[in-house]
Amino acid sequence: MTALQRPGGELATRPIHFFWVVDCSGSMYGEKIGIVNNTIQECIPEMRSAADNNPNAQLLIRALQFSSGASWITSSPVPVEDYGWEDMDANGLTELGKAFDLLAAQLSIPPMPERALPPVIVLLSDGQPTDDYKKSMDRLKKLPWFRKAVKIAISIGQDADDEVLIEFTGNKELVLQANNATALAKMIKWASTTASMVSAPSSKPMNSVSTEATAATAPGTSAVASIPADDPFAPANNGAPLVLDMSNIPNPDDFDEGAVW
Repeated sequence: MTALQRPGGELATRPIHFFWVVDCSGSMYGEKIGIVNNTIQECIPEMRSAADNNPNAQLLIRALQFSSGASWITSSPVPVEDYGWEDMDANGLTELGKAFDLLAAQLSIPPMPERALPPVIVLLSDGQPTDDYKKSMDRLKKLPWFRKAVKIAISIGQDADDEVLIEFTGNKELVLQANNATALAKMIKWASTTASMVSAPSSKPMNSVSTEATAATAPGTSAVASIPADDPFAPANNGAPLVLDMSNIPNPDDFDEGAVW
């Protein structure tokens, strides 16, 4: 992709790596995994449209599933304009640590470039890890690209381990609750399209916090990854912070249709 010309100099186009990390354990069988597959398929055109509105970035997507073990559905990053979702099946255990290991391998340098826009990672899970995920989580947390990433988790049903998901995101406001089919579809759509529009603004918004912080963001504010201008992981816009608009996160209390999981 060609660089964009802006007043005062050239602004290079950089990749945004977008990762779906999906729980495909036995408890996801049936309605849950069906909604995940159908909704993400429906979101792809919206993600393409969002990417078109962010010309400084090239959105690259891949998907990782975990159950009894973990594997890449999309092993290499695919440009959003060429991406097609492959349906996942659900069975087995919830070996989240295996997924973290595969994710860590891809967030290392290489294969990740030294300079890019921070990646986006969306984790969906409805249960508790059945393996020793903590060592794998600790390994992830040591990686600069994981620390810089925008991390969103979707907690599916009342049996999901929210403490693990909060540990993953570092921000409880970015653990989205989905206790029925309608809420799950809404949360997936919000995560996919909003995170696709992560951008580097010209100035830091008020009432914003670093996405690396462990403290919760106040509801209705924005999360930012504040990056010094001399940081090798700085975004293209002269080190401006990356912003995720959290003002329009769907309220799970608005979706009371259907059975509660």
